[in-house]
Amino acid sequence: MKLLLKRVTIADKYSPYNGLNKDILVIDGVIEKIDVSISADDATLIDQEGLIVSPGWVDVFAHFNDPGLEYKETLETGSVVAAAGGFTNVFVLPNTKPVVSSKSTVEYIVQKSRSLAVNIHPLGAISQNAEGKELSEMYDMFNSGAVAFSDGLLPVQTPGLFLKALQYVKAINGVIIQLPIDKSVAKFGLINEGITSTRLGLPGIPAIAEELLVSRDIELAKYTGSKIHITGISTAKSVQLIKEAKEQGVNVTCSATPYHLTFCDEDLADYDTNLKTEPPLRNKEDMLALRQGVEEGIIDCIASHHLPQNRDYKICEFEYAAPGMIGLETSFAAVNTIMPQLNTQRLVDLFSNNARRIFSLRQNIVDQKEVADLTIFERETEFIYSASSIKSKSKNSPYIDKQLKGKVIGIINKDKVYLNETTKNEG
Repeated sequence: MKLLLKRVTIADKYSPYNGLNKDILVIDGVIEKIDVSISADDATLIDQEGLIVSPGWVDVFAHFNDPGLEYKETLETGSVVAAAGGFTNVFVLPNTKPVVSSKSTVEYIVQKSRSLAVNIHPLGAISQNAEGKELSEMYDMFNSGAVAFSDGLLPVQTPGLFLKALQYVKAINGVIIQLPIDKSVAKFGLINEGITSTRLGLPGIPAIAEELLVSRDIELAKYTGSKIHITGISTAKSVQLIKEAKEQGVNVTCSATPYHLTFCDEDLADYDTNLKTEPPLRNKEDMLALRQGVEEGIIDCIASHHLPQNRDYKICEFEYAAPGMIGLETSFAAVNTIMPQLNTQRLVDLFSNNARRIFSLRQNIVDQKEVADLTIFERETEFIYSASSIKSKSKNSPYIDKQLKGKVIGIINKDKVYLNETTKNEG
């Protein structure tokens, strides 16, 4: 494989070429040369105005449904979806059939995805079968390739078990990922508790259902000194709690979803089941507080929470619809559209650098003789996101037919190239 990128801006604070406009020649998965002007007649050429190249992006919470639920997504289709969205690394949820709570299931995912363009990292379940009763084989899963530990869509409710998990992973410098939902408080709720839930006649999920778990888990992380990553935070108080914990030196990091930054509960006026999520969309003040948290650096990462649901799970009454939406393909454009004030380096930190640091992934640098783990994108093109363009097996997205800004051109990873739309010529 030989690929020549012409006149691209390098966005990598660890690179000696950061902020410069250069040509990049990639040969057999390695950055062979970076210079003002490079010629290579036999290379595939990417030459388009306004292109940016950064270290490959990382998504820390996505569901590929394999094994057992492949009618929604597979490792193969998920890899294509991730590549189309600009991601070279994806953490996949353990909520499969069987649950990823043993070394054999971790090894299945690692081996099956080895030949794919995207690095797929299994999240090992904290508890056996994600039932929240007994600890799983975390040490064995870690040795087999589990990147971190989470019960995924079924967050651990018992403080004692969660405390043991935090203590256990400390020996391997592991990270626990938690979705902040107290199921006992959120039980029977469908959307955020507030004026909109009352107006629509839908049972509400109070903000305290999230904030209780965030507060509890911060205290447990403080007690153990372990690393915890809280994903999908949705309220202003959650942002404040995490900010204060960081100031106190607690090993806590967090991520927000593009949809919690884009939408609020007022957008549910038409009962769009694609906007039914867990945690739910909160009020406008919460949404704006999340955006501010992103700007101020309190929120470390953008996590897609890519959760494919087939048509039958969404074309039904709101009460019976399954929560979640697909998101890998739209994550960047959604954030770039609603927060154009973010500079490119901040975007790269949100989508790549911070996750690599938190989860001890290799920090690939855009430099000569380095392995090519790259995302190619631009920030200016406006487009309508259409259902026909979706690569996922599922189509549950509220962004369909909406105007977005900024496109991913493609990725280079593992000596493979995946390209979306670009000016491409075979030399």
